[in-house]
Amino acid sequence: MDSLTCSAEQLAQFLGPNTTNSTAAAAYLCSRFSTISDKFTDTAYAVDSTYLLFSAYLVFSMQLGFAMLCAGSVRAKNTMNIMLTNVLDAATGGLFYYLFGFAFAFGTPSNGFIGRHFFALKDVPTQSFDYSSFLYQWAFAIAAAGITSGSIAERTQFVAYLIYSSFLTGFVYPVVSHWFWSSDGWASAFNTDNLLFGSGVIDFAGSGVVHMVGGIAGLWGALIEGPRIGRFDHSGRSVALRGHSASLVVLGTFLLWFGWYGFNPGSFTKILSPYSSGSYYGQWSAVGRTAVTTTLAGSTAALTTLFSKRILSGHWNVTDVCNGLLGGFAAITSGCSVVEPWAAIICGFVAAVVLISCNRLAEKLKFDDPLEAAQLHGGCGAWGIIFTALFANEKYVNEVYPDKPGRPYGLFMGGGGKLLAAHVIQILVIVGWVSATMGPLFFALHKLKLLRISAEDEMAGMDMTRHGGFAYIYHDDDDDSQKPGIQLRKIEPRATTPTSI
Repeated sequence: MDSLTCSAEQLAQFLGPNTTNSTAAAAYLCSRFSTISDKFTDTAYAVDSTYLLFSAYLVFSMQLGFAMLCAGSVRAKNTMNIMLTNVLDAATGGLFYYLFGFAFAFGTPSNGFIGRHFFALKDVPTQSFDYSSFLYQWAFAIAAAGITSGSIAERTQFVAYLIYSSFLTGFVYPVVSHWFWSSDGWASAFNTDNLLFGSGVIDFAGSGVVHMVGGIAGLWGALIEGPRIGRFDHSGRSVALRGHSASLVVLGTFLLWFGWYGFNPGSFTKILSPYSSGSYYGQWSAVGRTAVTTTLAGSTAALTTLFSKRILSGHWNVTDVCNGLLGGFAAITSGCSVVEPWAAIICGFVAAVVLISCNRLAEKLKFDDPLEAAQLHGGCGAWGIIFTALFANEKYVNEVYPDKPGRPYGLFMGGGGKLLAAHVIQILVIVGWVSATMGPLFFALHKLKLLRISAEDEMAGMDMTRHGGFAYIYHDDDDDSQKPGIQLRKIEPRATTPTSI
């Protein structure tokens, strides 16, 4: 916001020769102007900080969404385990992101690879970073860790969760966020002194930084662990190990949807920024547009998944629809601020196709991910990065990234291929970095027998063998029908020929 300026010498000339002590009067008036200017500045900081804090609370609420989604997607005998891992993702991530992660990500001045300042928030606050900035970025870091926990659910030792979560939030994720979000990052759109291909990477809220990092980490964890017992029969055919509660899945999905309005619009970090003084149109308008594109992409992906799965399987499957919705959100996260609403519909449609295709490929390769996290966040996140490079709007790019006017924008919008080239590099380096760090970590845990639980514990369920009892009074076998308590049994849908809609 432009500050009000006042010069006593200049003002005194307008007070006239008949004014007693015109210089003193002018100085007094200027002091009043300065006070008003300071109040406007203070208000702007307060409004922006409050907006960022509120966005951080929304993003943090996504942890509850992850917890509900995970709980509903696993079998009842592992509910307490997966809920506890979600709690500890947040707690462990809070400590390690405070000690190391925030510094590695945003510790400026630094080099293009990794930050070097702000360890344990030393020297914070500054003009660039306040405590609200840390809280917001921490909520993003634990979101990446929560994605990974879904991929390795129902068969992973508890100590492995603690180790990978600490490493991911304290080092792996922060380095990637430094590359693409820090003003010093080698591929950041904010590094105007050295923009990659003249544009940098436009990954506004993290289709790559958050979703691909979490998805690729989960991919390696699930690959090294192998599928759950019973996921594929002796002939290699896929066997559905359905989650025990569609209600929890739907509840978790709505909570994530709600939190995404902090994830994407909140990534502006400021709202009180006019594009032209005295106009109804400013950054607040871009915030609203970002919420709209987010909504349209998720909604389109949900409907596309609904009808696609109806055609493919003959059922209206609520779990698949929820995953499709989240896939649309993961895809639009990169370009949500720089694309037109109509383009978000295209993003959501293709995201649903990508997710369904990735799930089909996973079954053929006998890859087992209980929450489809690697396919959803990894596959749809990668599509979102490409989508942004194709559909980024010139006007919006220059408004959201004003420090370097005239930078490249979407290929299909007439902006050339430089942005696409930068985004292809982003996908490659994220896959390479996460594979080079999380892959060896999971492999070392596997060799040390710290990764997967025993077959006996897996069959019995981790709630009973590792956490002292079931989350529910749960019986899985018909011969337990005489035992007291509420009994929950899985009922498999019959294969039917699709009927007319």
